[in-house]
Amino acid sequence: MSILDLVSFIAGLILLVAGAESLVRGASRIAAIAGISPLVIGLTVVAFGTSSPETAVSVFSSLNGQADLSLGNVVGSNIFNVLLILGVSAMIAPLGVSPQLIKFDVPVMIGSSLLLMAFVQDGNISRMEGVVLLYGILAYTMILVYKSKKEPLAIKEEYAKEFGYRNGRTPWTWVKNGLFVVGGLVILVFGSRLLVDGATVAARALGVSELVIGLTIIAAGTSLPELATSVIASIRGERDIAVGNIVGSNIFNILAVLGLSSVAVSGGVPVSGAVLGVDIPVMTAIAAVCLPVFYTGREISRWEGLLFLGYYAAYTAYLVLSSTGHAGLPGFVFAMNSVALPLTAVLIIISLIPHFRRRA
Repeated sequence: MSILDLVSFIAGLILLVAGAESLVRGASRIAAIAGISPLVIGLTVVAFGTSSPETAVSVFSSLNGQADLSLGNVVGSNIFNVLLILGVSAMIAPLGVSPQLIKFDVPVMIGSSLLLMAFVQDGNISRMEGVVLLYGILAYTMILVYKSKKEPLAIKEEYAKEFGYRNGRTPWTWVKNGLFVVGGLVILVFGSRLLVDGATVAARALGVSELVIGLTIIAAGTSLPELATSVIASIRGERDIAVGNIVGSNIFNILAVLGLSSVAVSGGVPVSGAVLGVDIPVMTAIAAVCLPVFYTGREISRWEGLLFLGYYAAYTAYLVLSSTGHAGLPGFVFAMNSVALPLTAVLIIISLIPHFRRRA
């Protein structure tokens, strides 16, 4: 891997972050000026906007015939979003979780993950399945718009404070924010091309698969906007923006990003055995675990954040051991299945008992 390839890869990451920031700010302010609810903006425009790097990279990879990068980017990003970003954010300060997230958005995230698992069983996400996913994101957004009419004033003020939705409706404001949107999209296109090209070279140079690169380096790089948004929200003490941004982004990644990637090519997106057997089940399990974790006290505590970080480290270790064919892989898998996972299940059940008793 030459210096030029490394520079291209890093430049692609920088352009993706810059493009996403421009797109999020422009689109969110246009939505606010148009009178769209702040909660809807937070869970859709902002969450979807921070997922725009994943969209650009996955769609470009699909068109370029690199299915492992396309799918690995989405699955890896969803795992990274929950385990690392929410883990880091909760370690900074316990994260409050709104009742709507628990009752509606998290179940949608779990349902989307299960739907994806059903679609990939034949080893491919077809164009028709991609259309179903796109209809899913459309329905989700419409329901959010309807539900936003009932959102509490405190939630509205929180999102307004975080994202600054207080602009006037002047012609210049429309033009300025429109330029932010267009400029962000253009930057994303160039950044995704540089990043995908650089990742392909890196995979060959390191002797690992494009899937592993997509699940780790690309996933982490395209999730930088979510990381910045959630960590900053956690530092500022904003109630559940950090969590809402992640949940909304994960829903968008499955329904919109994979939907677009599947529709973009005639044969859909092929699914490798490794993703089918390990990574998508891991992503789905993590989505399912969010429900009891979020339910306990309606927050993600520091110890739960530490647990998330530990599992991300374990998942990354598994990818490294698996890709290199390390002799320690069977022992690592046995320890996770026999000790870590059962112990975690017991801890979650114990933490739920007091909440069920109070409701009884």
